[in-house]
Formats: sequence, C-alpha cells, structure tokens
Amino acid sequence: MSRRFTPKVVTANRLREGDVVYLAADDRWTPHHHEAELIEDEAHAQLRLLHAASQRLEVVGAYLADAKAGANGPEPTHFREAFRTRGPSNYFHGKQADLTSPRA
Repeated sequence: MSRRFTPKVVTANRLREGDVVYLAADDRWTPHHHEAELIEDEAHAQLRLLHAASQRLEVVGAYLADAKAGANGPEPTHFREAFRTRGPSNYFHGKQADLTSPRA
C-alpha cells in the first residue's frame, strides 16, 4: 500500500546572498514561507522541483519540504524548516530583526 502524499513547498537558497527562499505559484522566489505555493499533488511537486532546479543562476539546493495549510498560507511542519524561516542564527539581523522591530 502506498503512502499518502504529504503537501510540500519548494525551497532553496538564493545564489547571491544565500538567503532561504520559497517558490510561489507565480514562479517568483519569495523569502516568506507563507507566500510559497502549497503543492498537494506528487506529480506537480516533482514538476515544480524540476523548474526550480533549472534556475541555476538564481537559486541553489532546491528541494521539497513538508508543509501544511495555515490561516495565512503554508506553514512548516518540521523543526528544521521552521528554523529556516527565521533566517541566520549566527547573529540578530535580517528576518529576525525585522520580525521584532516596530513598524512605522
């Protein structure tokens, strides 16, 4: 008996900065997990991964990560992926600083 397909998002690292990015349904790369395309079909997931892997001048290390539908878009289901959404852990900057700073 085959296992049921778990929904996925395509994730990679932006080639120039190394930032974590996610493939959106409109083919753009976004740094926000909740903007990623939530893929619920295994064949479609493989096609999207091939598309991501072909963008060698923009991203590296593309792979499929488990996700689930959330109120504001896809949410990670694994600790590693949740950790990647927060940005680099070596010092307080980037996404980490943006999420805690007051907005004008």
